[in-house]
Amino acid sequence: MRPYAQSLKYRSRDLRGGMSAAEARLWFLLRRKQILNVPFYRQKPLLTYVVDFFAPAAGLVIEVDGSQHLSEEGLAADARRTLALESLGLKVVRFDNRQVLTETAAVMEAIYWIVSERIRG
Repeated sequence: MRPYAQSLKYRSRDLRGGMSAAEARLWFLLRRKQILNVPFYRQKPLLTYVVDFFAPAAGLVIEVDGSQHLSEEGLAADARRTLALESLGLKVVRFDNRQVLTETAAVMEAIYWIVSERIRG
């Protein structure tokens, strides 16, 4: 089990009920081991963060970013978050909402190849 702040447990449950349209679409395609039989979890607490999607078997975190992530402080916060998660040996991949909603097949193909590489290599 990966370390996380216990206080985030309830926050992550709340976030599961309020996913964005992009997160909901991606979750529909990731859940139930649809990619190489690898389980994904949504709104998973890790360290002091709640990540959008996490595949422990592949050591993969997927973040779906809205427009707030494009601000200077949003980019800086994302960079800190990525560094912290990568310090655990995780791979962090980011897609924006538009990509997930309009380029779904390309996003899923990218995720497939990353998972494939991480579980086999």
